[in-house]
Amino acid sequence: MYRNTYVEININNLQENVKNIKNYFNNYEYYFGVVKGNAYGHDIHIIDYLIKSGINYLAISSLEEALKVRKINKDIPILCLEPIDLEYLNICLENNITIVIHDYEYYKELIKKNIDKNLKVHLKIDSGMNRIGLKDKNHINEIYKELLNNDNIFLEGIFTHLATTGISDKYWDEQVSKFKYLIKDIDLNKIPIVHMARSIAFLDHPKIDICNGIRMGIAMYGYDPNPIERNDFKSKLKKIKAKIRIKKYNISPTVNKSPVELKPAFSLYSEIMQIKYVKKGEFVGYGAGYIAQEDIIIGTIPIGYDDGIFRKSKGRAVVINNKRYNLIGDIGMGMISVKIDDTVKLHDKVTLIGDGISLREVSAHNGTTIYESMCNIKNTVPRVFIKDNKTIKIQEY
Repeated sequence: MYRNTYVEININNLQENVKNIKNYFNNYEYYFGVVKGNAYGHDIHIIDYLIKSGINYLAISSLEEALKVRKINKDIPILCLEPIDLEYLNICLENNITIVIHDYEYYKELIKKNIDKNLKVHLKIDSGMNRIGLKDKNHINEIYKELLNNDNIFLEGIFTHLATTGISDKYWDEQVSKFKYLIKDIDLNKIPIVHMARSIAFLDHPKIDICNGIRMGIAMYGYDPNPIERNDFKSKLKKIKAKIRIKKYNISPTVNKSPVELKPAFSLYSEIMQIKYVKKGEFVGYGAGYIAQEDIIIGTIPIGYDDGIFRKSKGRAVVINNKRYNLIGDIGMGMISVKIDDTVKLHDKVTLIGDGISLREVSAHNGTTIYESMCNIKNTVPRVFIKDNKTIKIQEY
């Protein structure tokens, strides 16, 4: 690393999260680790640690991501959640990549191909999100029946994706019901894997009876996707409205809080690379947007929007020596400024995400989600893997 700016990935926390989820939700056979988006920003090289903890299938978004996984691990099954152009079918066959059948015409083109190896497929059912997937029951039944007699295409799985949390909303229940209706004529005993639960679905809801697989996404990385409960007037009013909706629509019960302990594995650090003494009336940064109202001390930090720091980050806190300080001025492409005091020294460590400044707080300040915040930190920032308090790998790009 040529500048002391990096993401730290705590491997112990990742592995404990997987083990805790598996131990609590132990009535499944397939535990998918969703590692799309460079493993939610953690870096794809975490996969072997996930596998050692009990992940037995990986899920990604694109063929590009799948091939990156294959360079690291040759054996773990990989499901590509998004459609792959049939032009690249041979690459999927050569690399044992499971593809999704999401469309009737796509299926018709697929069976015309000269497939000389066993191709694994999962049927993606559109239960209401209206993004991708099959939603015509007749088409679903036709594909199912034909694939049962196809020697080269193995119908390994069937799944859907749920658009909402089901916490006081009726759409989750509606999607589950629609999924069951669309596959009612299918003998699920002849399909090895049925999966529809993402993190919030398996954390908050009872096990869906027909499913034997779950997809671990944000929970695996240490975050409870449930909103934080508050006791202010606005939150109390929302709870009252939620209870009314639950009774009105006969919405199924939810837990609303993770029943397992989850520990974040993602932290972001940098350092103070220069200290400036700014007089009252002087400005800081582009556009002279920040004018010092008194004599102040400024620390410059080598990270910026080219690394994935949101432009909205101005004004938010960072932590130096266990004390919070606020960013000031515009967020630059490769540098940001923080208002400090005389206890801060050159090269002091700066926590941008971690102890004292949670990812939830940073995301809320930026008006975004924890998902986007992690994925937004680019590959310009090295990933440092920590296990048992020791650095075991530094992944630079």
